[in-house]
Amino acid sequence: MPFSGFLWFLLMLVPLVFLQRFLHREIQAVFLIITRNLQLTIFLFSLLFFPGVFLHELSHFLMAKLLRVRTGKFSLIPTKLSNGRLQMGYVETERTDVFRDSLVGLAPLIAGSLFVAYVGNHMYLNSLWNVYYKYGNFELLFHGIGLLPAAPYFYLWFYLAFAVSSTMMPSESDRHAWIQLGIWVATLLGLALFAGAGSWMLANFGPAINNFLSVVATLFGLSLALQVVLLLPSMLAHRIVSRMTGMDVR
Repeated sequence: MPFSGFLWFLLMLVPLVFLQRFLHREIQAVFLIITRNLQLTIFLFSLLFFPGVFLHELSHFLMAKLLRVRTGKFSLIPTKLSNGRLQMGYVETERTDVFRDSLVGLAPLIAGSLFVAYVGNHMYLNSLWNVYYKYGNFELLFHGIGLLPAAPYFYLWFYLAFAVSSTMMPSESDRHAWIQLGIWVATLLGLALFAGAGSWMLANFGPAINNFLSVVATLFGLSLALQVVLLLPSMLAHRIVSRMTGMDVR
């Protein structure tokens, strides 16, 4: 299938974004019901995801320096915005051209995906998946997964991968240049197709792009699995503390 990578990319990305937001709300609800203090809830939530927030903002900063984009203030202090959202941190960067702005905004996703890939390789998850993909043996796959908690520092790596994958998505401000970049790319692609280069581009660039998207989809799938594993315990914790205290957060 020539566009299977793109299909898997969408199938992993959409539920990943949705589950991340839902899981974050469940965790915040548990903290708020227990503490009954908004500021303390924000502190605990930010502390839980601090490794991911640190990598997120650091990747912005390093990408900006790499592209020679001037930077300003760097903050890891959580702030509640006027629209009700929580800003976990920020890095002030100079507005430049659409290409550099897009890369600076994309940096957390690149850094987070690389970190998740490292953890997956370190914990032999890639090898397990390759064995399943080659032999199609579910029993062998689940047996290998069952042995993972015995690996050295498994829970530390699991926590770090969860924290990073939960905060690697670019924010709305990170994506400010993407629409303009998309218009430029779509225009250039349209001109190339109009000039009759469509078949040549599909033959020469199609497989590479498809393979790249397949790799990204695999990393998103691993991140999605982390969210799924923690979703049920978070929902149960929400219900338990809600019944015990007679309070709930919607």
